[in-house]
Formats: sequence, C-alpha cells, structure tokens
Amino acid sequence: MVESTPTAHDAPTGPLDGITVLELGTLIAGPHAARLLGDMGADVIKIEPPGRPDPIRTWGQAEVDGHRFYWTVHGRNKRAVTLDLRSDAGRELFLRLADRADIIVENFRPGTLERLGIGPDVLSERNPGIVVVRVSGYGQYGPDATRAGYASVAEAASGLRHLNGYPGQLPPRLALSLGDTLAGMFAAQGALAALYRRTVTGKGQVVDTSLLESCVAVQESAIADYDMGGVVRGPSGTRLDGIAPSNLYPTKDGTHVIIAANQDTVFARLCAAMGTPELATDERFADHAARGRNQDELDALIGEWSSQLTTVELTDTLQAAGVVVGPVNTVADVVNDPHLQARGMIAEHYDTRVGRTVLGPGVVPQFSETPGGIRSAGPPEPGSDNASVYGELLGLSDNEIADLQRTGVI
Repeated sequence: MVESTPTAHDAPTGPLDGITVLELGTLIAGPHAARLLGDMGADVIKIEPPGRPDPIRTWGQAEVDGHRFYWTVHGRNKRAVTLDLRSDAGRELFLRLADRADIIVENFRPGTLERLGIGPDVLSERNPGIVVVRVSGYGQYGPDATRAGYASVAEAASGLRHLNGYPGQLPPRLALSLGDTLAGMFAAQGALAALYRRTVTGKGQVVDTSLLESCVAVQESAIADYDMGGVVRGPSGTRLDGIAPSNLYPTKDGTHVIIAANQDTVFARLCAAMGTPELATDERFADHAARGRNQDELDALIGEWSSQLTTVELTDTLQAAGVVVGPVNTVADVVNDPHLQARGMIAEHYDTRVGRTVLGPGVVPQFSETPGGIRSAGPPEPGSDNASVYGELLGLSDNEIADLQRTGVI
C-alpha cells in the first residue's frame, strides 16, 4: 500500500510541483478538480469562510469518534485557510494570494465572483497568467446559467440517468455523485490544457465546465444515434443493447462474473473455451451486428455453460483463453485486491483527527519521471494553515495574522 506520513503537509511533488491553486466553493465538483491537481503535485490552498466550513468535512457513512471520512480523501494534499470574501480586507487578501497563484478553481453560481469584485477580468488584469476554472451546474452563459445545479439533477437532465437501470423501471442513481466526479475531471483536464497554452502565449484564460455538459459528454454515440436513426437509447440492465456478448453470467457457486467478448477475435476464443468453436462462424453470431440482433439467444447459451463452472474455474478458463472476464467486486474485495495494492491504488492517508491511517484511492494517472502522491489527508480544521499560507506567501507577521483573525477577516 502507498503510505502517507503523519506530517502537516509535505513539500509538493509531481508534474505540477511549483503550481499554486486557490480553491473556492464547497461540495464536490470544484474541490474534486482541485484534489486531482493536488495529487499531481500542485500546492492547493482551500479557502473557507470563517465559521462556515465546507459541508463535506462531515460527509461519509462511517463514523469514528465523531469524525467522518469523505473529507480525509477529498481534502487530501490541500492546505486550509479561512477568509471572508465579503469584507474589503478579505477581498484584498484574496487578490494578493491570486497575484501569486497559477490556477483558481471555483464552483459558485455564475456571477458570484463578479458580485464580490474578484471576477476573471479583475484577476487577469492583476495576474495575466491566471487560469480561472469555473464549475457550475449549467455553465457561465445560456438560458439556464443562473440556475442552481446538483449532480443528481444534471445526471437526469443530461439524459445520462435515462440510460441507467432496467427497462420499464425508474432509472436509479449510482451510489455516488457521478456528475460531480465527471465535472471535476473535465475541469482538471481544462486546467492542464490552459496551463500548457500559457507556456505558448504567456496568458491565462477562463475554463468553463458544467455538471450538465460533463454528463452529456460521456454518452458516446447516443446523440448521433438519435440524430441519424431516431434511436432513443434507454436502460438495458446488465448489458448494452447491441453489444454482445458483454453481460453478467451466472456461476455454479451462485455468483456472477462479467464476460466481455464482443470483439470478433475474442468471441472466437470464448467459443473455443466453451467447447463450441462452431458458434464463431454461425450466421447468428458471426459478426458484431449479428450478435447484437441475437443477443438474447447468445446470452442464454453462454449462461447455460457458465453456470456449470465455479467462479474460479470460469475465470481461470477464460483468462487462459484470452477472454476478458472479471468479478463484480464489493469495496471489501477492492481493498484486498493484490493487483490494486501492487499498483498503489489502495493508499493510506494519515488522518490527524483520529490519529491513524485511513485507506482511500491512490493517485491516477501514474508518471514515470515525476510521480504524484499523497502528502497529507484533508486538513483537520478550517484555517489549519492560516499561519503558513499568509506568512509564507504574503509575508504577514504573526501579529498581523492575529489581528485579521480577531476582526473576523480570517
């Protein structure tokens, strides 16, 4: 397992070492984007209003000693300061921080930064190289731009929720905020592209990412299928309609495994492993389109065969044959998976709130020359790093920091 040590905040390492990110806003999408940048070595400074911490500090289903653990992972590799952006002194401090920053990530409703007097125009005039990453429900312009947005609504409005579940049933949501995760990933991708462009032009720019558009963007051919053929794709349960075989299949010991052999060459290997090589040239299954038309019949044939083997026998047989196969793991299975452990994807975060390490996902992607890593778990309290950030970056004295705290600016 990859371990983090019980230090307050180790020096950043990774391909973004030397990049400073200011994170504004609460909840998931914007902070997730900032976390991804922090995983790659950026110095992420989380800004929270005095007395109003990010709600995700209290999220998570497990509780130990009154603490929950969404924040342990979501706040990792960040430093935390408090700052009242509604006050003149607070805005001035923020602008001074922005002068020294490379990226600002915010997920307020559009227009909020402008009303505070710290919009992109103000920021870029002071710091022409600044990249402002804006994450919102519906984007910075358009008829719905000012609407509040949550991931659940974006998933539904984008059509993504309609593709999930079983035909004839209400479309369920995944047990996570997929829209927030997607938007955070696209926002981080946009930040990296803008940083690269800055090396060419010397200028930053605004990166506009929305929950809604992020959910639309991952729907593969759904829009094209509708445009060209009037096809309204819907939920298809455990499989994708027209993609066969690729489904859950039963085993002798009462579990199910995923078998994905929809490519012609892989399907031929599956047929050989089943002892029925003739199926690979059967006109019902001979190519991708034919297998899609006869999907139900093909699934029944594979299911009849798979149910005669245990999970281990089935996976061993198909792996040896070069067929794509895998289990449907619970999180308990994932944590104990030797491959994920070897890849560093079951990572330890030393959480000072409980005085022990807490497991979470590792860093993706991996870099051969400048690997990222986990330097710290989420800062234990809002403002944990006021002294280091305001002292190191702005040169404020201890007395000045104490005065700002006493007056409620930080």
